[in-house]
Amino acid sequence: MTNQTTPRACCHESEPCPIHAISGLPGSANEITHGRSFPLGASVCPGGVNFSIFSTCDRLELLLFDEPESRLPTKVITLDPSWNKTFHYWHVFVPGVSSGQVYAYRAHGPYQPRHGQWFDPQKVLIDPYARAIANTRNYSRLAACQSGDNCATALRSVVVDTSRYDWQDDLPLRTPYSQSVIYELHVGGFTKSPTSGLPVEKRGTYEGLKEKVPYLKSLGVTAVELLPVNQFDDQDAPAGLSNYWGYSPIAFFAPHVQYSSSREPLPAIDEFRDMVKALHKAGIEVILDVVFNHTAEGSHHGPTLSFKGLANNAYYILDPADPAQYANFSGCGNAFRGGNSVALRLILDCLRYWVSEMHVDGFRFDLASVLSRDATGKPQPIELSNVLSAIESDPVLAGTKLIAEAWDATGLYQIGSFVNKLDWFAEWNGPFRDDIRRFIKGDNGSARTAALRLAGSSDIYSRPEREPNRSIHFVTCHDGFTLSDLVSYNSKDNEANGQKNQDGANSNFSWNCGNEGTTTEVEVQGLRTRQIKNFLTVLFIAQGTPMLLMGDERRRTQQGNNNAYCQDNPTSWLNWISNDDTQEILNFTKNLIAFTQSLNVFKQDHLLCAMKNECGCPRISWHGTALNSPDWSYFSHSLAFSLSHPARSESLYIAINAYWKPLLFELPPLPAHYAWHRIIDTFLGSEAFASGNAAPICKKTAYQLRDRSCLIMMAAPSASHSMT
Repeated sequence: MTNQTTPRACCHESEPCPIHAISGLPGSANEITHGRSFPLGASVCPGGVNFSIFSTCDRLELLLFDEPESRLPTKVITLDPSWNKTFHYWHVFVPGVSSGQVYAYRAHGPYQPRHGQWFDPQKVLIDPYARAIANTRNYSRLAACQSGDNCATALRSVVVDTSRYDWQDDLPLRTPYSQSVIYELHVGGFTKSPTSGLPVEKRGTYEGLKEKVPYLKSLGVTAVELLPVNQFDDQDAPAGLSNYWGYSPIAFFAPHVQYSSSREPLPAIDEFRDMVKALHKAGIEVILDVVFNHTAEGSHHGPTLSFKGLANNAYYILDPADPAQYANFSGCGNAFRGGNSVALRLILDCLRYWVSEMHVDGFRFDLASVLSRDATGKPQPIELSNVLSAIESDPVLAGTKLIAEAWDATGLYQIGSFVNKLDWFAEWNGPFRDDIRRFIKGDNGSARTAALRLAGSSDIYSRPEREPNRSIHFVTCHDGFTLSDLVSYNSKDNEANGQKNQDGANSNFSWNCGNEGTTTEVEVQGLRTRQIKNFLTVLFIAQGTPMLLMGDERRRTQQGNNNAYCQDNPTSWLNWISNDDTQEILNFTKNLIAFTQSLNVFKQDHLLCAMKNECGCPRISWHGTALNSPDWSYFSHSLAFSLSHPARSESLYIAINAYWKPLLFELPPLPAHYAWHRIIDTFLGSEAFASGNAAPICKKTAYQLRDRSCLIMMAAPSASHSMT
């Protein structure tokens, strides 16, 4: 039985270890003490650093390096299980070291994969609680997979004193969902192109994003949802390519050092904070895409980087029939064992860290359904998940945005469950994407489901008192076609990914408008522009919280690649060059966001009332081409509805013609001295949007809406500017 020593109040106020005192360390004492088991990670204390790590190994070594890229450690401290171990927590206080110290571990124990044990002292391991990562320039994923010592090419941890930063008056923004417009953004790809106009050292960095804050502000978004920015393995990709998206986490607490303009670990932390502070000053929240469903260590063929070599069966769900194999609910080789208390504690500590120390405003949980599984991998009802309930009830996380991707890679599909059964989670509304694509494309049988999505998806989110804006709706996201490609390709073109076009979704509900890929046909180009505007219009008028994919406002294309996770090149980067086509869509998007954000009817925290009687509530009324006669038939290709907010004197009429011929829509009557002002008609090219005095008045009782077009009318006092 292990001798469980009781640590004293201060991590270094104990007698020196009589066996493992080390000479030559900086500081006056020149000797280490047994330290304490908390907090986990490397904690800067008066006079030195306390190291604590969870591992079920038999023996543990702490390695100290003079430089981030030193080939070998300068000091090796062997921890004594009778002195430096409490339960499975190994701990030691080292005097004279401080913030910036580079360190790592070697864990000794049985190498018995058939029993789920992968201890290998030849592998240098990073601290799961590391706040920064070093030696990324020399890192070799291959060496971490193969047998033999990998010290020279292994990643290392860095001691960080997070208290040394002046946040000034920065506070969480707490923007309500009902007033939010989310912009899904890749930190690297946003500014990495030479067309960004930034100095080379700032391209693709936190600093580069900070430089573009005025652009985001002018666009009108209220939050950026950043693809993974914790340290990930960019070598986890097909040969000759790199992992671009970042869904291959190595260190959950550490900002990705390659996104730092200096490419150094400590500056990366402050650059990330500078970016957050600049975004907050512009009124823009920061939401992180976090990946707690798997890690970069992958399958049994994958590298040993950290968790696998420290406590494999504590951090991963193993196949009960063959513990040498991993459960693979993520589709990436392994599944993180969030139902285990040690892994759960790490998830909570990590989320608290990003909120309290890095000031982020929320999280999007990648493949969140993996977190609903218990410690054995068995699916649980959402409300019984220890992980999800702990996240939702944590006081540090109270008020942050928690957004679930409500499925996993093996068919566990829980759309609606996070919102219906938990009090604080929101969800990515995947059905919105598919149903709206089908309707705008012109598929039969799509009008009724499209109407449900526009009105807040009450068929999915059935909890009566729920906030409809917990539905995060989108037409495109990082995973799939861009908006420009959605209207330009019938089929994916992923040959560049090196997987013979077998990767990526086959069912995209896309339409090339008559010509596959790039075209010079004016008619096809015009139709594509119109379809883009139609998708954007529907996105922002639907009840819920809209999310816009980076670059869709500038017609970003990936040349038909719908799985560009490994394309860290111009295929994925945002092209900042403007021409007439990109400027037209950019102007339309800005105007559309400003218009919808200015109206209270689009900011409701309850479902719009659909009752026939006039109750005074913000309401929605459905029409067809004739008033109060919606067409829900299988062959319907149009929707029309009125939105009104009596208390704010807001009244809108919206019609969507997804048919390939013009349709005549009957307009609702208005009180005397009021008229319908045409705000949007997507058929009108560069004049598709008009507002204020420039919005023409329709004096007729019906409006002919051309094929594949959207119309928005707003009731306002009559004026002299009328339509012909």
